[in-house]
Amino acid sequence: MSSEQTPAQTPLADTADPAPAAGERPRRLTYAAGLAALEGIALVAAGGWILALGLAGSPDDRQQAVTGGITLLVLALLPLLAARGLWQQRRWSRGPAVITQILALPVAYNLLQADSIAIGAGIALAVVSVAALVLLVNPATTRALGITGPGRAE
Repeated sequence: MSSEQTPAQTPLADTADPAPAAGERPRRLTYAAGLAALEGIALVAAGGWILALGLAGSPDDRQQAVTGGITLLVLALLPLLAARGLWQQRRWSRGPAVITQILALPVAYNLLQADSIAIGAGIALAVVSVAALVLLVNPATTRALGITGPGRAE
């Protein structure tokens, strides 16, 4: 058979979810980075508020308020670093982002158990966490980050 008789073998393109051009960030990855940054900013705001009340106000236990505020400020580093890594399409960033979302779900559940305005915060946190998890495990996101499954070295 000559080359004229043999049909050219071209790889099939994935038409359902085309891969972005090199250097182009998929929208799902951008949204995941935004949600992670939003959670980090919320933790900074809550930590700053609690710390300010602990230092300037009259809390029941000043030491506990200051410790809680500082703890929230330190915890804000994880989603903020993950958001930055996702924005820059760094492979390592998906792990901390997923861990942040998984840890946020029990917090959302506890907020939903309250009999106060915290219920709204619990609903918002649950929606953001689930949405971010869905975005982070999406195949377009994993491809953009260069993450392959086990045994799929490319």
